[in-house]
Amino acid sequence: MTEWTLDTAHANVEFSIKHMMITTIRGQFQELNVDVDFDEQAPDRSSVVARIKTASITTNQERRDGHLRSPDFLDTEKYPEMLFRSTSIAKVNDRDYRISGDLTIRDQTHPVVLDAELLGTVTGMQGGLLTAISADTKINRKDWGLSWNVALESGGWLVGDEITIHIEFELVAPARELAATTA
Repeated sequence: MTEWTLDTAHANVEFSIKHMMITTIRGQFQELNVDVDFDEQAPDRSSVVARIKTASITTNQERRDGHLRSPDFLDTEKYPEMLFRSTSIAKVNDRDYRISGDLTIRDQTHPVVLDAELLGTVTGMQGGLLTAISADTKINRKDWGLSWNVALESGGWLVGDEITIHIEFELVAPARELAATTA
């Protein structure tokens, strides 16, 4: 089993949600930590734990970001972190995996499934292994108590319920791990 560490310079958690039922608003979380134990021979023995700092949310609009950090949404002072902990990893084909796990937001935990793609593994410039992963899922924000909204005069709601989450990150295993996996 190879223990991987996150290359924070090559990690991104993005989300998108509808505004006024027509416009897609995009944002990201700038601080995350991911621990991955990956068994290439038996993916079902692998695990992923991701921690995201809620206050690191940005949509490039400070007023909206402040509202998203408030008790109406993430309540970042009370809940400084979101947590994803895998419960199973299933290999679909040579590149695709289904990562099932528990996502905790605002102390509420619900199961989610990430459709993940192993983008490739190469030997890095420092001699260790580098691997890149992309993963996607959709959640209903109300399941985690993120229910603030405003009814529109024309019908519908200011904030959509469905959040699309897209994650891309690079993991690094030291050179000693490379020797162990190729022996």
